[in-house]
Amino acid sequence: MLDEDLINLFKGLREALYESVKRNLAEGLLLSGGLDTSIIAYLASKLIKPKAFTVALKDAFAPDVYYAKLMASFLGLNHFIYYFDGKELYEAISKVIEVMKSFDPMEVRNSIVVYVGLKRAKGEGLSSVMTGDGSDELFAGYSFLFKLKKEDLSLELQRLWSFMEFSSICLSKALGISVKLPYLDEEFKEFAIGIEPSLKVKEEKGRIWGKWILRKAFEGLLPEEIIWRDKAPIEVGSGTSTLTNIFNSMISDLEFEEKRKEYFEQDKVSIRDKEQLFYYEIYRSKIGVPKPRGLRGKICPKCNSDVAERASYCRTCGAYPI
Repeated sequence: MLDEDLINLFKGLREALYESVKRNLAEGLLLSGGLDTSIIAYLASKLIKPKAFTVALKDAFAPDVYYAKLMASFLGLNHFIYYFDGKELYEAISKVIEVMKSFDPMEVRNSIVVYVGLKRAKGEGLSSVMTGDGSDELFAGYSFLFKLKKEDLSLELQRLWSFMEFSSICLSKALGISVKLPYLDEEFKEFAIGIEPSLKVKEEKGRIWGKWILRKAFEGLLPEEIIWRDKAPIEVGSGTSTLTNIFNSMISDLEFEEKRKEYFEQDKVSIRDKEQLFYYEIYRSKIGVPKPRGLRGKICPKCNSDVAERASYCRTCGAYPI
C-alpha cells in the first residue's frame, strides 16, 4: 500500500471511530490507560469531558493506574481511581460468577475489575459508561495472533468475530447501568473488519505489534507511552492476577486434592488449580453442577458445558484447547 493510501486510511479510521464515539457517547468511561480506552477518551473529549474510572486491587501492583493518570491528566479529565479491598473483592467474585455463569479464573479475574468499575460509576450517579471492548478482536491485539501467516491470521480473526462476548454487557444489565461500546458499533465494526489483516499485525521499532494501524492512526495525538504501550490483560493492569497466589496460600494442598477428587467423582468436573476450586464452589452453590443443555455445538471435556461450535475454549471453566 502506498504511503498516500495509508495516510488516507489512517484518516478514515480516525473519522470512523470518532463518528462511532458520537453515536455511543456516555457520561463516563472505564479508563485502563491502554491504547483502546485512551483513544475513546481522546475522541470523547472532543465532545464532552467524560468522567474516567480506573479500578485496582488494593496493595497489588497495578500498572493501569500510572497510565490512566497519564491519560486523564493529558485530557484534563475528572479521574476517579478506586482501590477495592478483600471484602469488596469477595462480593464482586460472587456476583461475577453468578452473572457470567463461569468459574474460569481468567474470566473471573478480568470481570471483577469491570464489575467494580461499573458499580463505582453508578455510585457516582452515572447512567452510562463507555468501554474499549472489541478493539483487540477487531484489530488483532492478542499476542497469539502475531506469528500467524496472513491467511491463517485472516481465518483466526473471522473465528474470533463469530463469537465475541464481553462481560461488560451482562454485568451492566445486572447493575442497572448502560454500557456503550464504540468499537462494536455496527458501522464501525464493518469498517474495521474490512481493513487488511497485514495492517493490524505489523513490525515497527524492531518488533511485531498488534493493532498496528490503530496505533499509527493516532500516533502524535496521544502520548507516546500510550500509543506504544504493550497490551496488558485487565487482570495484570489492575493487579487481580495476584489472586492466584492468594488462593494458593489460602487453600492447603490436602484440601485441594480431596476436593478435586470429590468434584471429579461426583460432578465429572476437572478442577485444575486452587483458584478455580474456590470459584467452582461458588458456581456450584449459585448455579449448580454444569450440564449440557442439548444445544448444537460441542461439549467441554473438563466440565460438560456447552461450547460454541467454532470456539476453541470453554467459557464456563476456561478449558483450552477444545
